[in-house]
Amino acid sequence: MRRTSLAIAVFSACCFGFSGPMAKFLSGAGFSPLEAVWMRMLGSAVLLFAVLALVRPRALRIPRRRIGLVVAYALVAIAGVQALFFVAITRIPVGVALLIEFTSPVLVVAWVRLVRKARPGRAAYVGALITVIGLAVVVEVWQGMRLDLVGLLAAIAAAAGCAGYFLLSDGFGDEMDPLGLIAWGFAGATLALVPLSRPWDIPWSALAETATVGGTTLSAGLAAGWLIVIATVTAYITGVTAVRRLSAAVGSTVASLEVIAGALIAWVLLGEALGPYQIVGGAIIIGGALLAQSAARGVSRTTAASAAQRSGSAAPSGELSRSLTSTATASGSDA
Repeated sequence: MRRTSLAIAVFSACCFGFSGPMAKFLSGAGFSPLEAVWMRMLGSAVLLFAVLALVRPRALRIPRRRIGLVVAYALVAIAGVQALFFVAITRIPVGVALLIEFTSPVLVVAWVRLVRKARPGRAAYVGALITVIGLAVVVEVWQGMRLDLVGLLAAIAAAAGCAGYFLLSDGFGDEMDPLGLIAWGFAGATLALVPLSRPWDIPWSALAETATVGGTTLSAGLAAGWLIVIATVTAYITGVTAVRRLSAAVGSTVASLEVIAGALIAWVLLGEALGPYQIVGGAIIIGGALLAQSAARGVSRTTAASAAQRSGSAAPSGELSRSLTSTATASGSDA
């Protein structure tokens, strides 16, 4: 059973890895980043709602007192992250954008320390420092940051949004099914992005065309379908399924494979090979982010236990540790 769950988690990470490359093909076909994101959100919402309505209709229920949180989740954790990530990959390599977005656990630790007033411990600060060093190596700061500045800022903003994804997910506890929350997030993001993506102006006929990126030619319609069915809906369903069966440590570690998978797929399909500094810096970022995640999980357990002792009740189930794992494995990060 554990091996099966681990295989599902790896499969999910690999599915997510196709997000950036497929988006680049859509960009090559003439779709703007916001148009591509809107198509992804719309298609994924329709498909995921249909699946859940058939097999798990209770998952789509929203507690009335959580409606505002669902709206914030859709705007920040889904629409914001997706749009910013798609803008980033049109200006910097997919692998680099994923590496930058993977620094989000450090931002979560900072939030836990500064806002929740919890002390994450020395490991969290060491992990944050390691991640920052890795990021500096990836962008090659000693050469004046050779990456496109707009793309770099978009990727950093996507990382901040991804941190919000973690924290907002934590706020729901067990009140909502994870897949139901994601489905409503997609639906809300679709509505929120209408004024920006202007779907009435989307060149839908371009889906019948082909796009050539990095020497590879692919149908725009196939790229859109793969982005929706494989890199989004399949990735989320398998990711959430795996997380429920794996420990937090294993789940978050496997989630880091999305960065590797995304970089490898971009290399094969798009010819975007990471340089030696990006590879070394990427390894440093992943190591630091995993250490920061581990520290955050420890703080969450300690905080929950303290709260339980003060209240004389069981520890709350909506722990940051679970949200870090589930959203990392199903971040799409991209997300």
